[in-house]
Amino acid sequence: MTTVHHWTGLEARALRLALRLSVRAFAQHLGVAIRTISKWEKLLAATEPRQDTQAILDTALARSDAAVHLRFETFLSEAGRPGQGSGRRITSSGPRVWEYETWADDLDRTVVALSRQNFAFADNLLKRWLTRFKPTELDDKGRYLFARSTVLMGDLQRDQGAVLGPLSAQHSYAGARALFTQLGVPRRVAQLDLSLAVIAEMSGKLETAARHYENLAVDDRLSRRDRARARLWVGTALSKDGNNDYAARVMLAATREFEDLAEPDDWSVAHQKLALAHRGVGDLTQALHFIDIARSTGTTDSPMQHVRLDTAHGHILLSDPATRDDGLHVLNDAANVAAKFGLRHQLRSIEGIRMTSEGALGLRRR
Repeated sequence: MTTVHHWTGLEARALRLALRLSVRAFAQHLGVAIRTISKWEKLLAATEPRQDTQAILDTALARSDAAVHLRFETFLSEAGRPGQGSGRRITSSGPRVWEYETWADDLDRTVVALSRQNFAFADNLLKRWLTRFKPTELDDKGRYLFARSTVLMGDLQRDQGAVLGPLSAQHSYAGARALFTQLGVPRRVAQLDLSLAVIAEMSGKLETAARHYENLAVDDRLSRRDRARARLWVGTALSKDGNNDYAARVMLAATREFEDLAEPDDWSVAHQKLALAHRGVGDLTQALHFIDIARSTGTTDSPMQHVRLDTAHGHILLSDPATRDDGLHVLNDAANVAAKFGLRHQLRSIEGIRMTSEGALGLRRR
Protein backbone atom coordinates (compact mmCIF):
# COMPACT_ATOMS: atom_id res chain seq x y z
CA MET A 1 0.00 0.00 0.00
CA THR A 2 1.11 3.57 -0.68
CA THR A 3 2.51 5.75 2.09
CA VAL A 4 2.71 9.52 1.56
CA HIS A 5 5.69 11.08 3.33
CA HIS A 6 4.84 14.66 2.41
CA TRP A 7 1.45 15.82 1.14
CA THR A 8 0.93 18.59 -1.38
CA GLY A 9 -2.22 19.68 -3.13
CA LEU A 10 -1.39 17.17 -5.88
CA GLU A 11 -1.60 14.12 -3.58
CA ALA A 12 -4.66 15.55 -1.83
CA ARG A 13 -6.48 15.90 -5.15
CA ALA A 14 -5.51 12.36 -6.12
CA LEU A 15 -6.99 11.10 -2.84
CA ARG A 16 -10.24 13.01 -3.46
CA LEU A 17 -10.54 11.49 -6.93
CA ALA A 18 -9.71 8.03 -5.59
CA LEU A 19 -12.45 8.38 -2.97
CA ARG A 20 -14.82 9.59 -5.71
CA LEU A 21 -15.92 12.59 -3.64
CA SER A 22 -16.86 16.10 -4.66
CA VAL A 23 -14.89 19.05 -3.28
CA ARG A 24 -17.66 19.69 -0.72
CA ALA A 25 -17.93 16.01 0.28
CA PHE A 26 -14.14 15.67 0.56
CA ALA A 27 -14.01 18.75 2.83
CA GLN A 28 -16.65 17.17 5.06
CA HIS A 29 -14.82 13.82 4.98
CA LEU A 30 -11.60 15.45 6.23
CA GLY A 31 -13.26 18.04 8.47
CA VAL A 32 -11.63 21.04 6.76
CA ALA A 33 -12.98 24.11 5.00
CA ILE A 34 -14.12 23.93 1.38
CA ARG A 35 -11.83 26.84 0.50
CA THR A 36 -8.85 24.77 1.73
CA ILE A 37 -9.74 21.94 -0.69
CA SER A 38 -10.23 24.50 -3.50
CA LYS A 39 -6.76 25.92 -2.82
CA TRP A 40 -5.21 22.43 -3.07
CA GLU A 41 -7.07 21.77 -6.30
CA LYS A 42 -5.83 25.06 -7.84
CA LEU A 43 -2.19 25.05 -6.75
CA LEU A 44 -1.55 21.28 -6.63
CA ALA A 45 2.18 20.61 -5.96
CA ALA A 46 2.80 24.32 -5.33
CA THR A 47 0.95 24.22 -1.99
CA GLU A 48 1.38 22.13 1.13
CA PRO A 49 -1.23 21.40 3.83
CA ARG A 50 -0.38 22.33 7.41
CA GLN A 51 1.16 19.64 9.63
CA ASP A 52 -2.10 18.86 11.43
CA THR A 53 -3.86 18.51 8.06
CA GLN A 54 -1.05 16.27 6.81
CA ALA A 55 -1.93 13.91 9.66
CA ILE A 56 -5.63 14.03 8.71
CA LEU A 57 -4.77 13.08 5.14
CA ASP A 58 -2.53 10.23 6.41
CA THR A 59 -5.47 8.85 8.38
CA ALA A 60 -7.90 9.19 5.49
CA LEU A 61 -5.57 7.25 3.20
CA ALA A 62 -4.80 4.58 5.79
CA ARG A 63 -8.51 3.91 6.39
CA SER A 64 -9.27 3.55 2.70
CA ASP A 65 -9.82 0.13 1.15
CA ALA A 66 -7.67 -1.56 -1.48
CA ALA A 67 -9.68 -0.22 -4.41
CA VAL A 68 -9.15 3.37 -3.24
CA HIS A 69 -5.40 2.74 -2.89
CA LEU A 70 -5.27 1.39 -6.41
CA ARG A 71 -7.07 4.42 -7.84
CA PHE A 72 -4.90 6.76 -5.73
CA GLU A 73 -1.70 5.23 -7.10
CA THR A 74 -3.08 5.38 -10.65
CA PHE A 75 -4.04 9.05 -10.38
CA LEU A 76 -0.65 9.96 -8.95
CA SER A 77 1.11 8.11 -11.74
CA GLU A 78 -0.95 9.90 -14.38
CA ALA A 79 -0.38 13.28 -12.67
CA GLY A 80 3.34 13.36 -13.36
CA ARG A 81 5.39 10.70 -11.56
CA PRO A 82 5.28 12.01 -7.99
CA GLY A 83 8.08 10.81 -5.80
CA GLN A 84 10.84 11.06 -8.41
CA GLY A 85 14.09 12.72 -7.53
CA SER A 86 15.72 13.33 -4.18
CA GLY A 87 12.60 14.70 -2.50
CA ARG A 88 10.66 11.44 -2.72
CA ARG A 89 7.15 12.07 -1.36
CA ILE A 90 5.53 8.62 -1.63
CA THR A 91 6.56 4.97 -1.37
CA SER A 92 4.70 1.71 -1.70
CA SER A 93 5.10 -0.53 1.35
CA GLY A 94 4.61 -4.17 0.48
CA PRO A 95 2.92 -5.33 -2.71
CA ARG A 96 0.69 -3.03 -4.71
CA VAL A 97 -3.01 -3.88 -4.95
CA TRP A 98 -2.73 -5.60 -8.31
CA GLU A 99 0.16 -7.71 -6.99
CA TYR A 100 -2.17 -9.16 -4.37
CA GLU A 101 -4.29 -10.54 -7.20
CA THR A 102 -1.22 -12.15 -8.79
CA TRP A 103 -0.19 -13.56 -5.42
CA ALA A 104 -3.63 -15.11 -4.88
CA ASP A 105 -3.53 -16.57 -8.40
CA ASP A 106 -0.12 -18.09 -7.68
CA LEU A 107 -1.50 -19.73 -4.55
CA ASP A 108 -4.27 -21.35 -6.62
CA ARG A 109 -1.62 -22.58 -9.04
CA THR A 110 0.41 -23.92 -6.11
CA VAL A 111 -2.55 -25.97 -4.87
CA VAL A 112 -2.86 -27.58 -8.31
CA ALA A 113 0.90 -28.24 -8.49
CA LEU A 114 0.88 -29.87 -5.06
CA SER A 115 -2.09 -32.06 -6.00
CA ARG A 116 0.04 -33.37 -8.88
CA GLN A 117 3.19 -33.64 -6.71
CA ASN A 118 4.94 -31.12 -8.95
CA PHE A 119 7.05 -30.01 -6.01
CA ALA A 120 9.67 -28.03 -7.92
CA PHE A 121 7.09 -25.75 -9.53
CA ALA A 122 5.12 -25.35 -6.30
CA ASP A 123 8.30 -24.42 -4.44
CA ASN A 124 9.15 -21.83 -7.11
CA LEU A 125 5.69 -20.24 -6.94
CA LEU A 126 5.76 -19.97 -3.15
CA LYS A 127 9.29 -18.61 -2.87
CA ARG A 128 8.44 -15.81 -5.31
CA TRP A 129 6.46 -14.28 -2.46
CA LEU A 130 7.90 -15.72 0.76
CA THR A 131 11.39 -14.47 -0.09
CA ARG A 132 10.18 -11.12 -1.39
CA PHE A 133 8.38 -9.79 1.67
CA LYS A 134 8.49 -9.97 5.44
CA PRO A 135 5.18 -10.15 7.36
CA THR A 136 6.04 -6.91 9.18
CA GLU A 137 6.10 -5.07 5.83
CA LEU A 138 2.56 -6.12 4.94
CA ASP A 139 -0.94 -5.01 5.78
CA ASP A 140 -3.56 -7.51 6.97
CA LYS A 141 -4.38 -8.75 3.48
CA GLY A 142 -0.71 -9.24 2.71
CA ARG A 143 -0.13 -11.09 5.98
CA TYR A 144 -3.11 -13.33 5.23
CA LEU A 145 -1.61 -14.24 1.85
CA PHE A 146 1.80 -14.72 3.46
CA ALA A 147 0.27 -17.07 6.05
CA ARG A 148 -1.54 -19.05 3.35
CA SER A 149 1.72 -19.31 1.41
CA THR A 150 3.47 -20.60 4.53
CA VAL A 151 0.77 -23.24 5.03
CA LEU A 152 1.25 -24.46 1.47
CA MET A 153 5.02 -24.53 2.00
CA GLY A 154 4.32 -26.73 5.02
CA ASP A 155 2.14 -29.02 2.89
CA LEU A 156 4.96 -29.29 0.35
CA GLN A 157 7.52 -30.11 3.04
CA ARG A 158 5.17 -32.64 4.65
CA ASP A 159 4.52 -34.43 1.35
CA GLN A 160 8.26 -34.59 0.73
CA GLY A 161 8.82 -36.11 4.17
CA ALA A 162 10.51 -33.08 5.78
CA VAL A 163 8.56 -33.36 9.04
CA LEU A 164 10.81 -31.95 11.77
CA GLY A 165 13.56 -29.36 11.93
CA PRO A 166 14.14 -25.73 10.87
CA LEU A 167 13.21 -26.38 7.21
CA SER A 168 10.23 -28.58 7.92
CA ALA A 169 6.46 -28.77 7.80
CA GLN A 170 6.28 -28.37 11.58
CA HIS A 171 8.25 -25.11 11.42
CA SER A 172 6.14 -23.72 8.56
CA TYR A 173 2.83 -24.67 10.18
CA ALA A 174 3.85 -23.09 13.48
CA GLY A 175 4.80 -19.86 11.71
CA ALA A 176 1.54 -19.74 9.78
CA ARG A 177 -0.42 -20.47 12.96
CA ALA A 178 1.19 -17.49 14.70
CA LEU A 179 0.24 -15.19 11.80
CA PHE A 180 -3.38 -16.37 11.68
CA THR A 181 -3.59 -15.93 15.47
CA GLN A 182 -2.42 -12.32 15.08
CA LEU A 183 -4.97 -11.77 12.31
CA GLY A 184 -7.77 -13.23 14.41
CA VAL A 185 -8.82 -16.04 12.03
CA PRO A 186 -9.77 -18.91 14.40
CA ARG A 187 -10.78 -21.39 11.68
CA ARG A 188 -7.34 -21.20 10.07
CA VAL A 189 -5.70 -21.57 13.50
CA ALA A 190 -7.72 -24.73 14.17
CA GLN A 191 -6.86 -26.13 10.74
CA LEU A 192 -3.19 -25.64 11.54
CA ASP A 193 -3.68 -27.38 14.89
CA LEU A 194 -5.00 -30.28 12.82
CA SER A 195 -1.98 -30.14 10.50
CA LEU A 196 0.39 -30.08 13.48
CA ALA A 197 -1.37 -33.15 14.90
CA VAL A 198 -0.70 -34.90 11.56
CA ILE A 199 2.98 -34.00 11.93
CA ALA A 200 2.99 -35.48 15.45
CA GLU A 201 1.53 -38.71 14.02
CA MET A 202 4.02 -38.81 11.15
CA SER A 203 6.91 -38.36 13.59
CA GLY A 204 5.73 -41.31 15.70
CA LYS A 205 4.08 -39.41 18.56
CA LEU A 206 0.91 -41.48 18.25
CA GLU A 207 -0.63 -40.89 21.70
CA THR A 208 -0.06 -37.14 21.41
CA ALA A 209 -1.56 -37.09 17.92
CA ALA A 210 -4.60 -39.13 18.96
CA ARG A 211 -5.26 -36.79 21.90
CA HIS A 212 -5.06 -33.71 19.66
CA TYR A 213 -7.31 -35.32 17.07
CA GLU A 214 -9.91 -36.15 19.73
CA ASN A 215 -9.99 -32.52 20.89
CA LEU A 216 -10.27 -31.21 17.33
CA ALA A 217 -13.05 -33.67 16.44
CA VAL A 218 -15.37 -31.61 18.68
CA ASP A 219 -13.85 -28.18 17.99
CA ASP A 220 -16.47 -25.75 16.70
CA ARG A 221 -13.82 -23.65 14.97
CA LEU A 222 -13.53 -26.40 12.36
CA SER A 223 -16.01 -27.24 9.64
CA ARG A 224 -18.04 -30.43 9.97
CA ARG A 225 -15.85 -32.09 7.34
CA ASP A 226 -12.63 -31.19 9.17
CA ARG A 227 -14.09 -32.51 12.43
CA ALA A 228 -14.95 -35.78 10.68
CA ARG A 229 -11.40 -35.97 9.31
CA ALA A 230 -10.02 -35.43 12.82
CA ARG A 231 -12.23 -38.30 14.04
CA LEU A 232 -10.93 -40.54 11.25
CA TRP A 233 -7.34 -39.65 12.12
CA VAL A 234 -7.95 -40.54 15.77
CA GLY A 235 -8.49 -44.02 14.37
CA THR A 236 -5.34 -43.99 12.23
CA ALA A 237 -3.16 -42.98 15.18
CA LEU A 238 -4.73 -45.60 17.43
CA SER A 239 -4.42 -48.26 14.74
CA LYS A 240 -0.71 -47.53 14.30
CA ASP A 241 -0.37 -47.78 18.08
CA GLY A 242 -1.96 -51.26 18.06
CA ASN A 243 -5.41 -50.30 19.37
CA ASN A 244 -7.18 -51.60 16.26
CA ASP A 245 -10.58 -52.58 17.70
CA TYR A 246 -11.38 -49.11 19.04
CA ALA A 247 -9.74 -47.52 16.00
CA ALA A 248 -12.11 -49.39 13.68
CA ARG A 249 -15.16 -48.15 15.62
CA VAL A 250 -13.97 -44.55 15.48
CA MET A 251 -13.22 -44.84 11.75
CA LEU A 252 -16.64 -46.33 11.05
CA ALA A 253 -18.30 -43.33 12.74
CA ALA A 254 -16.20 -40.98 10.57
CA THR A 255 -17.13 -42.97 7.47
CA ARG A 256 -20.84 -42.46 8.19
CA GLU A 257 -20.20 -38.76 8.70
CA PHE A 258 -18.52 -38.50 5.29
CA GLU A 259 -21.48 -40.29 3.74
CA ASP A 260 -23.89 -37.79 5.33
CA LEU A 261 -21.71 -34.93 4.08
CA ALA A 262 -21.57 -36.39 0.55
CA GLU A 263 -17.75 -36.37 0.56
CA PRO A 264 -16.88 -39.34 -1.69
CA ASP A 265 -13.09 -38.94 -1.61
CA ASP A 266 -12.98 -38.80 2.19
CA TRP A 267 -15.44 -41.71 2.34
CA SER A 268 -13.14 -43.80 0.15
CA VAL A 269 -10.05 -42.91 2.19
CA ALA A 270 -11.93 -43.89 5.36
CA HIS A 271 -12.50 -47.38 3.90
CA GLN A 272 -8.77 -47.62 3.16
CA LYS A 273 -8.03 -46.79 6.81
CA LEU A 274 -10.66 -49.29 7.98
CA ALA A 275 -9.03 -51.98 5.88
CA LEU A 276 -5.69 -51.42 7.62
CA ALA A 277 -7.32 -51.47 11.06
CA HIS A 278 -8.90 -54.87 10.29
CA ARG A 279 -5.55 -56.09 8.98
CA GLY A 280 -4.08 -55.09 12.33
CA VAL A 281 -6.42 -57.44 14.24
CA GLY A 282 -5.85 -60.25 11.73
CA ASP A 283 -9.25 -60.09 10.03
CA LEU A 284 -7.99 -60.28 6.46
CA THR A 285 -11.44 -61.03 5.03
CA GLN A 286 -12.78 -57.69 6.26
CA ALA A 287 -9.53 -55.98 5.37
CA LEU A 288 -9.83 -57.15 1.76
CA HIS A 289 -13.51 -56.18 1.71
CA PHE A 290 -12.78 -52.60 2.76
CA ILE A 291 -9.70 -52.17 0.58
CA ASP A 292 -11.71 -53.37 -2.43
CA ILE A 293 -14.28 -50.64 -1.70
CA ALA A 294 -11.50 -48.06 -1.44
CA ARG A 295 -9.88 -49.23 -4.68
CA SER A 296 -13.16 -49.20 -6.62
CA THR A 297 -14.30 -45.78 -5.37
CA GLY A 298 -11.07 -43.90 -4.66
CA THR A 299 -9.46 -41.45 -7.03
CA THR A 300 -5.88 -42.09 -8.12
CA ASP A 301 -5.45 -38.93 -10.17
CA SER A 302 -2.35 -37.91 -8.23
CA PRO A 303 0.80 -39.93 -7.51
CA MET A 304 0.27 -39.46 -3.75
CA GLN A 305 -3.23 -40.98 -3.86
CA HIS A 306 -1.97 -43.82 -6.05
CA VAL A 307 0.91 -44.62 -3.70
CA ARG A 308 -1.20 -44.49 -0.53
CA LEU A 309 -3.85 -46.81 -1.93
CA ASP A 310 -1.32 -49.29 -3.34
CA THR A 311 0.68 -49.24 -0.11
CA ALA A 312 -2.42 -50.15 1.91
CA HIS A 313 -3.42 -52.84 -0.61
CA GLY A 314 0.09 -54.31 -0.72
CA HIS A 315 0.31 -54.31 3.09
CA ILE A 316 -2.87 -56.38 3.34
CA LEU A 317 -1.84 -58.82 0.61
CA LEU A 318 1.55 -59.24 2.27
CA SER A 319 -0.15 -60.33 5.50
CA ASP A 320 -1.39 -63.57 3.92
CA PRO A 321 1.25 -66.13 2.83
CA ALA A 322 -0.98 -67.07 -0.10
CA THR A 323 -0.87 -63.55 -1.52
CA ARG A 324 2.58 -62.50 -0.31
CA ASP A 325 4.11 -62.36 -3.79
CA ASP A 326 1.23 -60.24 -5.06
CA GLY A 327 1.72 -57.92 -2.10
CA LEU A 328 5.41 -57.50 -2.83
CA HIS A 329 4.63 -56.71 -6.46
CA VAL A 330 2.08 -54.03 -5.49
CA LEU A 331 4.48 -52.52 -2.95
CA ASN A 332 7.29 -52.43 -5.50
CA ASP A 333 5.07 -50.50 -7.90
CA ALA A 334 4.13 -48.08 -5.12
CA ALA A 335 7.79 -47.62 -4.18
CA ASN A 336 8.75 -46.85 -7.77
CA VAL A 337 6.08 -44.15 -8.05
CA ALA A 338 7.04 -42.71 -4.65
CA ALA A 339 10.71 -42.55 -5.67
CA LYS A 340 9.88 -40.94 -8.99
CA PHE A 341 7.92 -38.10 -7.37
CA GLY A 342 10.06 -37.62 -4.27
CA LEU A 343 7.54 -38.96 -1.74
CA ARG A 344 10.12 -39.77 0.92
CA HIS A 345 7.72 -40.39 3.79
CA GLN A 346 5.80 -42.94 1.72
CA LEU A 347 9.06 -44.62 0.71
CA ARG A 348 10.04 -44.97 4.37
CA SER A 349 6.62 -46.45 5.16
CA ILE A 350 6.92 -49.00 2.34
CA GLU A 351 10.41 -49.98 3.46
CA GLY A 352 9.14 -50.39 7.01
CA ILE A 353 6.34 -52.69 5.82
CA ARG A 354 8.81 -54.80 3.85
CA MET A 355 11.19 -55.16 6.78
CA THR A 356 8.37 -56.08 9.17
CA SER A 357 7.08 -58.65 6.70
CA GLU A 358 10.53 -60.19 6.19
CA GLY A 359 11.00 -60.41 9.95
CA ALA A 360 7.65 -62.12 10.41
CA LEU A 361 8.42 -64.54 7.55
CA GLY A 362 11.75 -65.42 9.14
CA LEU A 363 10.07 -66.23 12.45
CA ARG A 364 7.53 -68.51 10.73
CA ARG A 365 10.33 -70.43 9.01
CA ARG A 366 12.14 -71.19 12.26
